[in-house]
Amino acid sequence: MTEDQWAGDKRPETQVRIGQAPRVRREVLVKALWIGVWLVFLSSPVHDLVAGDHTQGATVAGAIGLTAFVGAYLTLVFRNMGRPFDPSFAVTLLAVMGVLAPLLNYTLGDAWGGLFVYVSVACGVTLPLRAASWAIPATAVVMYLVALHNGRPGWDESLLLVFLIGFAMVGVGQLVRTTIELRKARATVAHLAANEERLRLARDLHDLLGHSLSLITLKSELAGRMLPDHPDKAAQQVADIEQVSRQALVDVREAVTGYRRPRLAAELAGTQVALTAAGVTADVPAEPDLAGVPEESESALAWALREAVTNVVRHSGADRCLVQLTHRQTLDGPVLELSVEDNGSGGAGSVPGNGLTGLTERLEKAGGSLEAGRAGHGFRLVARVPTAPSGDVGSGA
Repeated sequence: MTEDQWAGDKRPETQVRIGQAPRVRREVLVKALWIGVWLVFLSSPVHDLVAGDHTQGATVAGAIGLTAFVGAYLTLVFRNMGRPFDPSFAVTLLAVMGVLAPLLNYTLGDAWGGLFVYVSVACGVTLPLRAASWAIPATAVVMYLVALHNGRPGWDESLLLVFLIGFAMVGVGQLVRTTIELRKARATVAHLAANEERLRLARDLHDLLGHSLSLITLKSELAGRMLPDHPDKAAQQVADIEQVSRQALVDVREAVTGYRRPRLAAELAGTQVALTAAGVTADVPAEPDLAGVPEESESALAWALREAVTNVVRHSGADRCLVQLTHRQTLDGPVLELSVEDNGSGGAGSVPGNGLTGLTERLEKAGGSLEAGRAGHGFRLVARVPTAPSGDVGSGA
């Protein structure tokens, strides 16, 4: 699944895109219609202009002022509804509306009082909550003072409308902002999920190909040495190489599709073959006791065994290797412990490699842990996983 699919970009065409800029002409028209329908409250100022009750100069000035006011309102609401506050842009347009509304109402009469409703709406949908909480009451106070100057009672239903619509639009703005944040969080989750899938694939391919290619290299070298004097044995090694390469191809395909879970018993058998082919004397348990071990824990231990054996074969220079599986009881509950110890002079350096880093992540995901370092004259790797589901660990069940 791609990140775009995780983020839900394949939306129905009729879905409302809250908090997002319109992408096509249809969405622009829908948004413009939704905002423009509320311009019905401008009917009183328009009727006042066409009624002919003012001088020609006052009518022209009123028409210009109303056009500028509506343009500022539509630009502000259309571009900034619910989006992060842009001081340089929004404050300028709010200042234009904040000046034009009282000026037109003061000079042209009570019919222009509805402009304060639009100022309140613009403050509610564009300003942050704290700024809107004082800007809306301030708009109502200015409207009250202008009404007193015009000889109208200061308190009426229009003042209540400024408060109610303004704070209602604050709620709408908060809803849009929350939707934007949720969409960003969803995209982040999708990105993290995609990264986790990439890490899983990288770990699987590293563990699979590192082990298989090491075994193929060893058997190829062994077949080359056997070829002059023991062609039959060399042919057997070549047949083993073919089998290992075919199995590696199958494993890679399964890892890519995400279905592969290695089994610990199979990895123990492969460990015996790999160590013997490398000339390492191996002490490997024949049949592991996996009673009560969850599949995820067993898979994590199988990966740990594969990585440890690959390091023994490629880096340690050891001639002996001891593999142990032990059930232990800890304060956190029962665990199954895998120990791989060799007597080589090589091993991991001071900085963990990609294999041990990926292995640590894999074990931690299964609720386990990893310890790796020098032990006496060799190197020791210890991996632990819980042998009971996480809900039962420490429960006394």
